[in-house]
Amino acid sequence: MNRNALGIDLCRMRGLPHVSDATHSPQIARARAAFEGIPHCQHIGMQITELMPGWGMITLPYSPRLIGDPRSGVVHGGAITALLDTMCGVVVMATIPDCQEVATLDLRIDYLHPATPGLDIRASAECFKVTRAIAFVRGVAFHEDKAAPIAHAIGTFVFATATAQARQPAADLSGGQPC
Repeated sequence: MNRNALGIDLCRMRGLPHVSDATHSPQIARARAAFEGIPHCQHIGMQITELMPGWGMITLPYSPRLIGDPRSGVVHGGAITALLDTMCGVVVMATIPDCQEVATLDLRIDYLHPATPGLDIRASAECFKVTRAIAFVRGVAFHEDKAAPIAHAIGTFVFATATAQARQPAADLSGGQPC
């Protein structure tokens, strides 16, 4: 069952299908397909390990290509940023039933300590609030134990649904007012 840190069943709280029902839902398939279409995620080896409405986890295998400091072998902070940003966006897509597009509006990451050289990095994220067009997500990057985080993230993401896109008139791209 998908429970947050307070032990609340996230799926039940949001009226979403439970984990056993959600793993094969169209929104999960759409979120996975979107993830697989992001070139840098595939290039650096990110893999979705768990995904359901409201929560997910991605693993980033350690690779010498990701080293930011050759003397220490520590993974570059940019790889951890990409991991957390991606995990948060994928969770939004997995949470919103007819989500078509997601964009990061704001992402704050607090780096707590360097990743340990040679170890894979995991990131989990939870979508904890959704409004008409904005989702609020928090995430954490860690090795094996969430209690020893590498970084924390909190972000807001704008999303577009198929229903909302159908209601909006097509944009006039022929010109407009100067900025």
